[in-house]
Amino acid sequence: MPKYVKIEKKVKPFNKEILISGDKSISIRCVLLASQAIGKSKIYNLLESEDVINTLKSVEKLGIKYKKINNYYEINGFGLEGFNNKKNIVIDAGNSGTLARLILGLLVNFKKRAKIIGDRSLSKRDFSRVTEPLKLFGVNISTNQQNLPVKINGTEFLRPINYYEKLGSAQCKSAVMFAALKTPGITKIKAKKSRSHTELLLKFLKIPIKMKSLQNHDYFEIEGVNNFNGFEYKVPGDISSSAFFIVMTLLSKKSKVVMKDVNVNESRTGIIKILNKMKAGIILRNKKNYNGEMIADIVVKSKKNFVSTNCQKKMNSSAIDEFLVIFLVAAKAKGISSFKDLSELNKKESPRLDIAVKFLKMIGIKVERNKNDIKIYGNPNLNLQGNYVVRNFRKDHRVFMMSCIAALTFGGKWRIYDQDSTKTSFPNFFKTIKRLGAKIN
Repeated sequence: MPKYVKIEKKVKPFNKEILISGDKSISIRCVLLASQAIGKSKIYNLLESEDVINTLKSVEKLGIKYKKINNYYEINGFGLEGFNNKKNIVIDAGNSGTLARLILGLLVNFKKRAKIIGDRSLSKRDFSRVTEPLKLFGVNISTNQQNLPVKINGTEFLRPINYYEKLGSAQCKSAVMFAALKTPGITKIKAKKSRSHTELLLKFLKIPIKMKSLQNHDYFEIEGVNNFNGFEYKVPGDISSSAFFIVMTLLSKKSKVVMKDVNVNESRTGIIKILNKMKAGIILRNKKNYNGEMIADIVVKSKKNFVSTNCQKKMNSSAIDEFLVIFLVAAKAKGISSFKDLSELNKKESPRLDIAVKFLKMIGIKVERNKNDIKIYGNPNLNLQGNYVVRNFRKDHRVFMMSCIAALTFGGKWRIYDQDSTKTSFPNFFKTIKRLGAKIN
């Protein structure tokens, strides 16, 4: 199979209803928490991507059995001290920063040594943001100059901590929360606002957690060493995967899409808020609460005229995985769109801010950059005619899918490499996009 795809035609008008694969962030957290429960858990609509499969394989290495039965995964846990292996182990997180960072929080009481490794991309990401607070619990943990591999030796003498998470990283916050589950006493966490899936799952599982939402941060108290029982959970659709079809629909002619049962948690809907300020007109209907998560159908129609936006920094954490496609809309908007303090984009699977600036310039869009701030000079008449090649982006799944959306809506003839990268987060990407009429060779 070729390592690249060819796209040479814009997508034709479409009017479809589609289902989006399960939320990756919630899928990984459900597997990890099921591994800590007592008894059997059943997880429906689990995303079957490489990141989630690696999570299943990781807990299996730690003595946790799982199997797929019909349309759900059954995971059999043995409680907060249930990880078991007679020898030191190596856990391969692949490309998943969520898995690599969160499982460290669950290994704080693991009595053998564990080493976390990952692929070339993950091995370049900063792990000190997680290992430093975990050391405060009393754990022996080391990195390779802040990168993978990470080695951890758990202890039975854990102590609760007071922790201030300043980055707005849900992974850092969640790793500390997971460690708090294993620690006697009350761990107190003050955290810059970020995705709230972990705390909502802990509340759903009736784990003693106090939560308070303040203007600029959230505050948590978690009482540790409280076992919980196995559970049933249906993972909602992933808004990060929905984002590609939201933008493809907006930028296509005479098109409409309805995406059913998508997670529209307040901490994840930055893309909708930002695009609606640009006059996108995205509608949420049939909203309902599911175990703390908000689920809705997302209705999107194509638009001709977008206005520029001045995106506030407070929106960054709730749209951090969607900025690549938001930039595509800014490229078609009238006026100059500004985005500030996007340093976290360069700490993802690839340096996404660097790549986005290079990409936009490649398609003829003027971009001004001042460190981690950018201004995008939109061109409402953008219509590409040339030949374009996208490669050398560390096989970042979101860069690949963003490039496909640009090709299908802006025109031109494209060769986009590393198509297998979609398996990381969205293995049904090609199937879904072709259902909307896209021609990809």
